[in-house]
Amino acid sequence: MSSNFISLWLIASSRRSIITLFAILICSTSTLTAQEDVSQLNTVLEIDSLFKPLESKEVHGATAANLLQELQTKHYSGVEINDNFSSVVFDSYLDILDGSHLYFLKDDVDDLSVYRYSIDDTLKQNSVEPGFEIYNLYYKRILERLIYAIDRVENHIPEMDFTVDEYMELDRDEAPYAASIEELDEIWRRRIKNSVLGLRLTGDSSDEILEKLSKRYRNQLSQVLKTNDRDIFQAYLSTVAKAVDPHTAYFSPRDSQNFNMGLSLSLQGIGAQLQSEDEYTKIVELIKGGPAERGNELKAGDRIIGIGQGVDGDIEDVVGMRLDDVVSQIRGEKGTVVRLNVIPVDAVSESSATIINITRDTVKLEDQSAKKEVIELSYNDRNYKIGVIDLPTFYFDFEAAARGDEDFKSSTRDVRALLEELKNESVDAVVVDLRNNGGGSLSEANQLVGLFIETGATVQIRYSGIRNGFTRSFGDNDPEVAYSGPLAVLVNRTSASASEIFAGAIQDYQRGVVLGSQTFGKGTVQEIIPMDYGQVKLTRSKFYRISGASTQHRGVIPDIEFPDIYDAYEDIGESSLDGALPWDTVRPVEYRPYHSIQAIVPELKALHEQRALESPDFIYLEDQIARTKQFRMREELSLNEEIVKEERETNRRVEFDAENIRRFSKGLPLREWIAETTEADSEEEPAELPSDELTEEPSNPTNNELIVTENDESTPEEVEEEEEEKDPLLLESGKILADFMAINERGVTSAR
Repeated sequence: MSSNFISLWLIASSRRSIITLFAILICSTSTLTAQEDVSQLNTVLEIDSLFKPLESKEVHGATAANLLQELQTKHYSGVEINDNFSSVVFDSYLDILDGSHLYFLKDDVDDLSVYRYSIDDTLKQNSVEPGFEIYNLYYKRILERLIYAIDRVENHIPEMDFTVDEYMELDRDEAPYAASIEELDEIWRRRIKNSVLGLRLTGDSSDEILEKLSKRYRNQLSQVLKTNDRDIFQAYLSTVAKAVDPHTAYFSPRDSQNFNMGLSLSLQGIGAQLQSEDEYTKIVELIKGGPAERGNELKAGDRIIGIGQGVDGDIEDVVGMRLDDVVSQIRGEKGTVVRLNVIPVDAVSESSATIINITRDTVKLEDQSAKKEVIELSYNDRNYKIGVIDLPTFYFDFEAAARGDEDFKSSTRDVRALLEELKNESVDAVVVDLRNNGGGSLSEANQLVGLFIETGATVQIRYSGIRNGFTRSFGDNDPEVAYSGPLAVLVNRTSASASEIFAGAIQDYQRGVVLGSQTFGKGTVQEIIPMDYGQVKLTRSKFYRISGASTQHRGVIPDIEFPDIYDAYEDIGESSLDGALPWDTVRPVEYRPYHSIQAIVPELKALHEQRALESPDFIYLEDQIARTKQFRMREELSLNEEIVKEERETNRRVEFDAENIRRFSKGLPLREWIAETTEADSEEEPAELPSDELTEEPSNPTNNELIVTENDESTPEEVEEEEEEKDPLLLESGKILADFMAINERGVTSAR
């Protein structure tokens, strides 16, 4: 990316990543056997030997000062770097590192409080030392906890008593920090006991439990020990940026590469998903059409032990290397050669390793591209064909477009082509599915609206800085309409930013009916601004609907609302984020509606509600939401084996009965109850580890799958039949569009 390149983005607000992950940090390391002596264990796992404090570099301080300048001069709200700002950074940093209060002691936090009101001063002095001091202590405490966990697993499982009535605290976000090592040990003793109990309930033997948990915690230890100064720098500056607002963020050079890759839906490399396993880098999957897949030499399961650059570059050993460092060496410019020293999947030792030359090329990440399907619907004695366009994100490959590439990725270009295909298939109506679409390019959102209207404004932008308070409307100037037929937009709580611009414009123009649940409520616009070292994603403006209303906090309210599993989660949405900018309004622009949709919404809603009351899928979903809410209200988890067994069996029975009621109502084969469970999922959350990627986004609690599949003993024929079940929300969207068409046929006229 050139140094003068600035891109305007409405950034994703769902944790579901907009990129295919090419670096999945899932490692397993060698483990001690149950017979090894505890003295050897304690010698090997000595904190003084393992912990080495990490130091900042000169570039880190200079970049911090650069970031501060960008925040002060370019952020929408205007930023004052003072003691209050310092305090916000301090609290946020502790929360990001140890939000569950599982590592720091109360005395630690008290000692670290010396930095509460000095972070602003150190940043102005080109220093990031507070960030490193805090993180180093956090790093040490993690190592201590993992040493404790390994010791408990490898030496104390036999003494665990699962008949006593004791509990593990589930949510420790508001819990006080432990006052002593002994108190923290007790918290972790119960967490580890819960892990053991979870595996006991699967039927694992004591030796199997020891092996699995030892491997789990030693794996985590292995990864933590790979922490470097880049991790600390990224974590600290990200926290500084987010102290201004939740969508402002700093990206180091390496993180910038990953971020930009996601926006373009392409990268230059070999096209392979990688993961760490036993200190090796293993090929998980080859991306279809990528150089590795075309070469037909690499296979899933192969292990990379060395990498060389060019046709004659020296091979560097990468065994035990951090996965992100391995990925960095494999990526490179299109047309260049990378040499991989690979142990084939069917080989038993490194003696069978072979060197493979691969020429790097552009790899398209198609899983995030727009897709279509056609749903055939029989409703009210008529047959309908409903076209569905699934758009996971608003993407645009700026760099490819700037180079003049004819086939650069663009959501608008892709959707336009899909609409032509759907028209050729003679669909009666179209649903644009924006569920879980967290945003993307502002220009793409604007242009996408233009596919469905002739000309007109689509969004308003209010600026800050030298243009403080100035509001400008953006719109579609191309009179060509790609699709003029009946239209619905399907959204949910994690539809955000660019999704809200599109849905809001379609709703304001009454061009289509908006269905689903209230959207995320992100009404701010970010710019990607290059820096000497990395880049900053900075909130520069706010967007407003053409009606003048902001989507900030409130989002887009659908014309007809559907139940949503996210209804069970109170911590999703802009209003749940600390420091989010307020809601407000601007003057509306002049526009003319296309239809009289609002006049017929009451009738459409009444027909929908009648169907929903009788719909097995909607009834099931409402029940699922209620059960999820009840589950999330729990504050503690029993560690008594018999109580847990009874609870799990009861919950499984409730879920089983709800699913069978749904299936019976739809005429599907019923499932057969299996009294004895053969598998159970531990409810323990994994230990929180230092992360290379600190994300602003809320977690995705569950998918929208309404079919329960655990303990499924169906025949292959039944499984196939289940897989053919259509998404009930898409089906209902199709029926609403059918009602819309029927009402219009009765004589309700268009506004144009």
